[in-house]
Amino acid sequence: MGCSSCSTGKGGQPRGCKNNGTCGTDGCNKLTVFDWLSNMSLPNGQEVFDCVEVRFKNSRKEFFRKPSTITLSIGDIVATEAQSGHDVGIVTLVGELVRVQMKKKKVDYKDETLPKIYRKASQKDIDVWQAARDKEAEVQKRSRELAIRLELAMKISDVEFQGDGSKATFYYTAEERVDFRQLIKDMARAFGIRIEMRQIGYRQEAARLGGIGSCGRELCCSTWLTDFRSVNTASARYQQLSLNPQKLAGQCGKLKCCLNYELDAYLDALKGFPSQEIRLKTKKGDAVCQKVDIFKEMMWYAYEGEWANWYVLTTDQVKEIIELHKKKQTVASLEDYAVELSEDTKTSFENVVGQDSLTRFDRPKGKKRRNQNKKRQSNNKSKRPKNAK
Repeated sequence: MGCSSCSTGKGGQPRGCKNNGTCGTDGCNKLTVFDWLSNMSLPNGQEVFDCVEVRFKNSRKEFFRKPSTITLSIGDIVATEAQSGHDVGIVTLVGELVRVQMKKKKVDYKDETLPKIYRKASQKDIDVWQAARDKEAEVQKRSRELAIRLELAMKISDVEFQGDGSKATFYYTAEERVDFRQLIKDMARAFGIRIEMRQIGYRQEAARLGGIGSCGRELCCSTWLTDFRSVNTASARYQQLSLNPQKLAGQCGKLKCCLNYELDAYLDALKGFPSQEIRLKTKKGDAVCQKVDIFKEMMWYAYEGEWANWYVLTTDQVKEIIELHKKKQTVASLEDYAVELSEDTKTSFENVVGQDSLTRFDRPKGKKRRNQNKKRQSNNKSKRPKNAK
């Protein structure tokens, strides 16, 4: 994603809008919603929806009701209602699409208690807001030092100041319940502001901080994923993945959310497979399923006691053997049904760079080593004295 200011600069390098998370068009921010109704005019007689979506730090978004005297557009900085004082945020969505988002997130737009927008932020509001944002890194560092001094088993992962600088919200993660009453007193005395502690999960922490996943792309939770569904090891088993915690876990330490993306496709494919718990009865012995290839519809079986020898069968052959056993007909052995897999050694992209002859990368290793040994022997003979035996 990128805004209109993120065009390519000199030499093909990305120029970037350099707004550091406060992009004016909301094209470079987290969880951006594309306004596909922006170029469409409303029918005659229909009024503009009076609620807007406002984004604060990171992925925190809330809905506010705007006064009829103010006209807002995406990118406007506004002063919004807060529990005490006011907060400052950026408008990210206006119009009828806000109604759709509120319905999706189960927010009643007819609710009279919906917070309101006071005004468009003045230059003084923006200066106070930026000064408060600049203090967040130092306050977070100082708060961690206070928590370590009190020996609290918690991690303060992020700090968010209110727009007027009178309040700060500290986001933390902890495995157990933490008594942070003394910590709040120490932080209020050190910073001179009102303190709010908010516990978040490890997935929410990764979404707020962001990062790069093992796939090489930005984390899904910090770019587009809004709902966190439960992920268990059964998702990996259905997809025939090795249960390696280091590979299955994301940066949050929990199972990767992407394990659920293709799970339904695997479950539909497995409906045509016989149960892996069924043993194939043969005259030679019972065979147990060892491996399954969902895409090729193949199943690997091995006799009990002969685990080194695997026999490849198609799903239709396995069903046939099971049906014969139900009819009290036992097959002789799996060798009669085994499929010989021929490996396709032909590459898809042959001679891409136009090198018909062998290159130094294609040369067999043995020939190269023999040539090196011959050179060494000839060099040693030339260096040997004539009188030496």
